[in-house]
Order: sequence, then C-alpha cells, then structure tokens
Amino acid sequence: MTMTVTMIITVAAIATALAVGLIAHHLRRRRHNGDEDAEVSVSDLISPLETLAVLLVAFVIVVAAESYGAAAAAVEAEAGRVDQLYEVADYAPEPQRERLQAAAVCYSRAIETAEWPLMAEGGAKSPVASVWSTDFRRHFKELAHQGDPTFPLLVQADDERSKARQTRISEASPAIPSFVYWFMVVALAATVGAFAFGLPRDRRPSHLVLLFVLAGLFTGSLLLIEDIDSPFSGRIRITDEVMGGAADDIAEDFAADHPATTLPCDEGGNRTAT
Repeated sequence: MTMTVTMIITVAAIATALAVGLIAHHLRRRRHNGDEDAEVSVSDLISPLETLAVLLVAFVIVVAAESYGAAAAAVEAEAGRVDQLYEVADYAPEPQRERLQAAAVCYSRAIETAEWPLMAEGGAKSPVASVWSTDFRRHFKELAHQGDPTFPLLVQADDERSKARQTRISEASPAIPSFVYWFMVVALAATVGAFAFGLPRDRRPSHLVLLFVLAGLFTGSLLLIEDIDSPFSGRIRITDEVMGGAADDIAEDFAADHPATTLPCDEGGNRTAT
C-alpha cells in the first residue's frame, strides 16, 4: 500500500470516527433522561481508552524516530568512510593507490545515482555499486601480499563502510509492522469517537473546538509516524546530499592527484573501462 493511500485511509478513519461519535452524542442528548450517572460512566470508560492511545502513540513514535535516526547516521557514516578510504589510499603504493581512489569515486557515484532510488522502494543493493566494493577487496589482497602497512587501515575503513551501507539498506524498510500501525489507527479513531460521544450534555463551543483540535493532533501524529517510518521516501526523507557531496569532493581530489588518468566509470558510476 502506497504512502498516499495510507494517509488517505488514516484521515478518513479519524474523520469517520469523529462524525459517528458526534452523531451518537446528538442522539444520546435527545434521549437523555436526566440521569447524571450515565455521564460519569461514559467518562470512566473513555479514560483507559485515552491512556492506551497515548501510550501507543508515544511508543510507536519512539520506534519510528530511532529508525529514522539510525538511517541518517548510517548515511553520514558511509559517506565519511568512503572519504576516509580515499585519503588512506593516498599512502598506498602505485598502482593500487590510483585504482583504489578511482574505485572510491565510482562507488560514491553509483550509490548516489543507482542505489539511492532503490531506498524509496524499501532498500536493496545495487549491482552497479557492488562492482566497486568488490574492486576494493581485490586491491586489498594485492596490498596484503606486498605487506603494505596501509592494508589494515584500508580494511578497517572498508569494513565500516560496508556496515554503514547495510544499515542504510535495512533501515529503508518500515520499522513498524503494518498491523501495529493499523491497530494504532483503530485505537485513536475509537478514542476520538469516544470523546465525541462523551461530550457533556450542555456542551459549549469550546468543547467542540478542543475535540477537533484533539482529532487533528491524533491525525497529525499518525501521518508523522507514517512519514518518518519511511526515511527515504517520506516528505521529510533523507536525501543523497551527503553522499553526493563526498562524491564531488573525492572526484575533484582525483582529478588533482591523477590529472593524466580518466576515471573508469561515468557520472552514474557505471564501469566504462577495466
């Protein structure tokens, strides 16, 4: 189910519950027999429902926010490790120095161009980017055979890059199961309907204003949760700006460090030479 459809159903559910609650309240007022105990019993029933709804929203918001934060941290960590790998490779001997730095530039371009669009679809590794991470390991083996001191530093940087990439991909999928989200929608809709039904018999305009404000806040909370639970496709999505900046920086460095060499990839990170 797409995010737009989910949001429409969410808003419709809260609005329907509000309307049904107000209609039921109107009918209850017309049939009211003056028994004040009925007013008290309705209020007593609403109280635990309100507590459940608030606790549920708080819990789900925390889970969604943690997932969003982990995704953002992974994006920054991956870009930082690629930049670090390029810099450490500057101390490696030739020809591995040039090849590793070229692979770093091409990898960052492939992540930005080929793999990033997959994040909005739930996350997946792009083979275009994986070609260059495979190249890293091939060049590491050559340095290991030579006993080069940069080998452990490069392996560490690449290991951190790989972990950050995997975290980014895993966090692209929603952290909140769909049945939990819809259970929360039902709980909040029931709470709004119950509040509408339980309005005082001699309600004032302020009661209706507060009711609609409550319904708006509950709806906004649900939409916010749905948005941040999809960190790469929501309205406040994580962009590829950090990785794009790293790609541009190390591409400029490569042009300055190896002016006579052409990168083995195009702007999209696709291999153009071996």
